[in-house]
Amino acid sequence: MTERSAQERSQQPLRVLLLEDSAFDAELLQESLSAAYPRARLQVVRNGADYAAALEQGGFDVILSDHELGGFSGTEALLMARERAPQAPFIFVSGVIGEDNAVELLKQGATDYVSKGRLSRLPSVLDRAMREVTERAARIAAQAELRKAKEEAERLTEELAQRVREVEAGEARLRTATDAGGLGVWQVDLQGNTLYASPHCKRNFGRDPDLPFTYQELLDAVHADDQARMRAAVAHTIATGEDYRIEYRIQRHDGQLAWVRVVGRLESDGSGRPLYMAGISQEITDTMLSRRRAQLLDLLDLEVFGVVPDPSDIAYRAAEALGRVLDVSRAGYGMVDRDAETITIERDWNAPGIDTLAGVLSFRDYGSYIEDLKRGETVVFADARLDPRTRDNADALIAISAQSVINMPVSEEGGLVALLYLNHATSRQWTAEEMSLIREVAHRTRHAVERRRAEQRLHALANSLERKVQERTAELMKSEAALRQSQKMEAVGQLTGGIAHDFNNLLGAISGSLELLRRKLGEESSALRYVDIGQTATKRAAALTHRLLAFSRQQTLEPKVVKVNQLIAGFEDLVRRTIGPQITLDVVAGAGVWPVHADPSQLENALLNLCINARDAMPEGGQLMIETANRVMGDAMARDYEMQPGPYVCIAVSDNGGGMPAEVIARAFDPFFTTKPIGVGTGLGLSMVYGFARQSGGQARIHSTVGSGTTVSMYLPRYVGQDETVEEAGGTQPALDGVGLGETILVVDDEASVRLLMVEMLSEMGYRVLEAGDGSRAIQALQADASVKLLVTDVGLPGGMNGRQVADAARTLHPTLQVLFVTGYAENAVLSHGHLPAGMQVLTKPFELHAFGERVQAMMKLATMPGAARKPAA
Repeated sequence: MTERSAQERSQQPLRVLLLEDSAFDAELLQESLSAAYPRARLQVVRNGADYAAALEQGGFDVILSDHELGGFSGTEALLMARERAPQAPFIFVSGVIGEDNAVELLKQGATDYVSKGRLSRLPSVLDRAMREVTERAARIAAQAELRKAKEEAERLTEELAQRVREVEAGEARLRTATDAGGLGVWQVDLQGNTLYASPHCKRNFGRDPDLPFTYQELLDAVHADDQARMRAAVAHTIATGEDYRIEYRIQRHDGQLAWVRVVGRLESDGSGRPLYMAGISQEITDTMLSRRRAQLLDLLDLEVFGVVPDPSDIAYRAAEALGRVLDVSRAGYGMVDRDAETITIERDWNAPGIDTLAGVLSFRDYGSYIEDLKRGETVVFADARLDPRTRDNADALIAISAQSVINMPVSEEGGLVALLYLNHATSRQWTAEEMSLIREVAHRTRHAVERRRAEQRLHALANSLERKVQERTAELMKSEAALRQSQKMEAVGQLTGGIAHDFNNLLGAISGSLELLRRKLGEESSALRYVDIGQTATKRAAALTHRLLAFSRQQTLEPKVVKVNQLIAGFEDLVRRTIGPQITLDVVAGAGVWPVHADPSQLENALLNLCINARDAMPEGGQLMIETANRVMGDAMARDYEMQPGPYVCIAVSDNGGGMPAEVIARAFDPFFTTKPIGVGTGLGLSMVYGFARQSGGQARIHSTVGSGTTVSMYLPRYVGQDETVEEAGGTQPALDGVGLGETILVVDDEASVRLLMVEMLSEMGYRVLEAGDGSRAIQALQADASVKLLVTDVGLPGGMNGRQVADAARTLHPTLQVLFVTGYAENAVLSHGHLPAGMQVLTKPFELHAFGERVQAMMKLATMPGAARKPAA
C-alpha cells in the first residue's frame, strides 16, 4: 500500500497528543504536522501528570512522545498508553534512541519511532500508523462479526444436519450468513465419498466456485505433510462421534500455500451407522502467518541472534527458521560482491530432496535481475518461465529448484552487501505478508551477523595484542639480559685491556733490556742462562697479555686476505701433534669457501685454542672435527647473533666430549672463567677467541648438549676485493750491526725505558736517532730537521696528540716519510681498523729488538729508494 497523497492528508482531521518537555522541539513537531496535516490538532503535555490526565480525557487519534523526559520516561509513557488507550498508535520522536533500544521499544508495544533529525519521515510514519488503526478497527469488527457468524453458523450447522434436505429457505439463510463471515459450508456423504461444497468453501480451498469440487480433489489439495493428520482426524470422528476440528495447510492451483480451519459433526442413522459429516471451513492464512511470524521472531531473538557464536550459523539458522515457516524448498543468506556480480553462500537450508547452493554463484547465469538488486529492489517472481528477467534462463533456475524466487537485498550506505533468498521448486505466489516477514528477517539477520563478526574481530584483536605484548616483553627481557652481559664484558675488556697495555710496555722494556744484555755479554758468558730464563718468562707473560688484549678486542691486528681452507691445511699437522693420537681429527673443508680479511696468525692461534679446549674435553679420546662453510645471515638471524646481516665464513670446531650445561655456556667467554682444576689453564682461551672474532667484525657462538659434545663456531665477514700478496719471511736472521748509513730516524714514545732501548738499537745499527716523549716535541723535531726518513711512534701519547695525528702532521711536512707504529694494543679508530695508507706499518709490543731492527731496515730501504714517493692514502 502506497503513502497517502498530500490532498488526502489535507482533508483528514488528525488529533495528536504530544508528550514533549522541550518547547522548541514541540514547535518543530507542530510545524512538521501542519505541513503534512493542515487539519491536525496538537495537544501538548510536558510531564507525567498532565499526560495521565490527557489519557483519561481521551479524544486523540495518535500519541507522539519523546524518549527522555525530565522526571518521566518515554518507556513509562508507553506502558500507560498501552493500559489506558491501547487503540491509539504510540510513536516515539526522539534524538537519542539507538537501533537496539528502538527494537526493544517496538517489542514493548510502540508502533514506530522517528528520529528528531529526520522529521521528514513523520508524515509517512503517521500514515502507516493511522492505516494500521483503520485496519485494526476493521479487523476487530470483522472478528466480532466472525465470532457472531461462527456462533450463528454452529447453530445453523446443528440445524442443517437435521433439516438440510428439508428446508431450502434455511439453506439460503445459512449460505448468506457463512458468506458474510467468510465461512464455507460442506458436507461429505460417507457412503459414496461425495462432497458438497458451497462457493465460499471452494474459494477457501483455492478452487473456482463455478466448477465441481470432489472429495478426492479436496484430499489432493491438503499439504503432503498434513494429509496423514487430516485422515486420522476424520477416522477419529467417525469412530467416536466426537466433533471434527482441524487446521491444516493446502496447496492452491496457483501454487500459493494457504491455511484452513475445518469444523464439522458426524450424523448417523437410528442404528448408529455413520451417514455424513457436515460443517464449515474458514481460511486462516493471515492468522496463522501472524502467529508463526511472532513465534519466528521470538525464536530468532532468543535462540539465534543473541546466542549462536558463529556468523555463518546465525545466517543458516535464520534461513532455516524462515524456510520452515513459509514451507519453501530452500532458504539461505549470502554476501554479495556488487562489482563481480556474485553471491557467496557459506551454508543454506534445504527441504528434503533439495540440493544446496553453497559456494559462489554468478547472478548473470540465472537472468538479468541483478540490476534490480543493485538498485535495492526486491526481486520476486512466481514462475521463472514467465518473468521477462529470467525467461531465457528458466531452465537453469528450475535445475537448481528455484522456479519461484524471492531475493531480498540488504543494503548499507546505499550499496548492496547481502541477500536473503527463498526458492521454491515449483511455481508459487508470494503474499504481501510473507514479503514483510522476509524483509524483517533479512535486516535482523544482517545486523546480527555483522555484530557477531565485529565481536570476533575485536576478540581476535585483543588476543593478538596480548600475544604481542607477551612477545615484546620477552624480547625486552632478552635484550636487557644481553645488554647487561655486553656491558659486563665491555667493562672487563676495558679493565683487562688497560692492564695488558701497561704490561706490554713493562715487558717491552724488560725483553729489550735482556736482549741487549745478551749481546753485551757475548756467547761465552756464564750469565747467559739467566738471561734466557728471563726472556722465556717474558715471552710467557707476553702471551698472557696477548690473550687479555684479544678478549678486550684491543690487540693489534695485521689483517690480510686469508683463504681459510689453505690456512687450516697449513697447520693441520700442528693440530694433530697437539691433540695426540687418542683423538681422531677430521677436517671438512667446504667447497668454494670465501676469503676473509683477518690477521692470519691470530686466526691460527684462535683455532689452536679451540682445538686444545676440545682435546681437554675428551680425556679418554674421541673425535674432533674442523668444518668450514659459507653462511648468509638474514635480518632475523643476524639480530639473534648480534651481527650485521650479510655473507660470512663459518669455522666450526666440534668434539664429542661431555658437553657443557647452559650455565657454563653463559659464562664460557668470560675472562679467567674455567672449569678446569686450579693451576690447569688460565681461563683466557675462549675469551681470546671471542675477542678476536668480534674485533674482526664477526661473532663466536657455542652450541653444546651435555653428554653429546660441543661445537664452537667463529663467523668472519666475507672479503670482497683483490687478493693481497704476503711476503714469506726468510729462514735465518741477518746481521743488523752497521746496516745504516747515518740516515735520520725519529723515535716517539712516552715510556722512557722502551724509547731508550729503541734508540740504542737503532744507534747500533748505524742510524742517526732523534727522540721525543710526546707529539708536540716530535713535530718540533720534524720541523727543525728535514732529513728524517722514518718516524717510529707509539700510538697512545700524552699531550693531546696521538701517534696517528703525529704521523699525519709529519706527512704534511715530509710527504715521503715512512711511519712505523709501535703499540701495546690497537686503537682501531686511530689506526683505521687495520687499513693504513701506503708507507705506514704496525709492530705490536712487546717485540724482539731484532724483529724491530729488521722492520726498520726494510722500511728504510723503501725510504731511500730513488724516486720513492708516498702513495695516496686508501
